[in-house]
Amino acid sequence: MRSLSEIDTVSKRSSRAAGYSWGISEEIGKNIRLLEMFSLPGIKNLNDFYKKKKDLKLEELTLIKEKNETSKSKFCPIIAGVSFLDQIGNLKNINKIKFTNIAYPILFLPFVSRASEVIGKRIHLKLDDKEFIMNFNNSISYNFFKSEIIELSEVISINILENKDTFSEIEWKELYKLSEDTFVEENESLKQGGAGAGLTDND
Repeated sequence: MRSLSEIDTVSKRSSRAAGYSWGISEEIGKNIRLLEMFSLPGIKNLNDFYKKKKDLKLEELTLIKEKNETSKSKFCPIIAGVSFLDQIGNLKNINKIKFTNIAYPILFLPFVSRASEVIGKRIHLKLDDKEFIMNFNNSISYNFFKSEIIELSEVISINILENKDTFSEIEWKELYKLSEDTFVEENESLKQGGAGAGLTDND
């Protein structure tokens, strides 16, 4: 089994050979490492993308808007991802961001995961019928289990989710009340036995 370090290095170097700058190539290396760590087919999709890249009519999406559409070509997943991550600070208050026709969208996905960490919010990503929840770049939940190559997603939507507790205020108060049973009233004996409270110095 290849190490994550090997995956990062080879992905970075192959990306530079495929025509991306060293800076973007480093981002790609981190991304493929992330995908493989979460058991998503990063190497498989990156390899296939580079084999077919020259024949694809790719459009570079540099300015992300609420609706990002292309009908005659396909958006490059790498440039679209870099732009999304760079601009996430200005996009975080938009409820839904839509794209059409992103080539090899699995390669776009880790940029969204990293954006989730930047803004401190979960992000719901839908690639046609495949759904992903980005959890602050710590994990990715998904209904996508096959190690497959996805050459194109026609409809992509991103929802930035508001941070909410999974429990009610009543449930919190009930549990907090139970936790109070561990509180011990401080007395003179506890004060003397506490850390740093000794009466003699052994040094």
